[in-house]
Amino acid sequence: MSKPLTGKVVLVTGGSRGLGAATVRLLAEQGADVAFTYVSSEKQAQAVVDEVHGKGAKAVAFQSDQADTSRAPALIDDVVAHFGGLDILVNNAAISVAGTVDDPDADTAALDRMHATNYLGVIAVIRAASRVLRTGGRIITVSSGLGSRVGAPGLADYSATKSGIERYTMGAARDLGPRNITANVVEAGLMEGGMQPPDPETLNALVSSLSLQRMGHPDEIAAAIAFLASPAASYVTGAVLDAHGGYNA
Repeated sequence: MSKPLTGKVVLVTGGSRGLGAATVRLLAEQGADVAFTYVSSEKQAQAVVDEVHGKGAKAVAFQSDQADTSRAPALIDDVVAHFGGLDILVNNAAISVAGTVDDPDADTAALDRMHATNYLGVIAVIRAASRVLRTGGRIITVSSGLGSRVGAPGLADYSATKSGIERYTMGAARDLGPRNITANVVEAGLMEGGMQPPDPETLNALVSSLSLQRMGHPDEIAAAIAFLASPAASYVTGAVLDAHGGYNA
């Protein structure tokens, strides 16, 4: 495999499992030194680190709860101290809390935590990272076609967080363009092992609505992220790359 990211330092938020772990593995295989965050499972995070090290690449895991926005500057400082800089930020960490807008028993604390993690936390990390990203750097934000394009029952709050970070990333593309830093969005879809509707009936209906009639694999979404991180995407900024199997086709 060619290594187009040799010499680059990457931070992937939420990199201990699922799409995040697939992204860590792929970007490391392409030559990058990869830092990633996890919230609670040190064992799971260490397994990803060990896998990357086993292939002769570099990775390090930092415990960081993105809902705590005050932690973002220290996280970026930790990455820079460990690897000597930062070139690529992948905003992947997110949670999903379902509930209809008219639910009188809605768990408002859980909803507030989701807004803090998916929206305010992403903004905090982008702001902190943007101050140290090297010339030619990349910001790649993972969003959701289900959340931000077509919507789904019980996911109004989730959709709002995803739409919000897409718009913020577009603004970052404008602000950081003069430094030759790009900012783009990957709209992911239903993934094996990823966030899914709680009931099989809704899940089956959503899968049937896709052009490809199947869920994606984390490696397929990671490949879209890797493209935006690569030299081949140097003139791509302020864009939304759909990797959701055809929600809106």
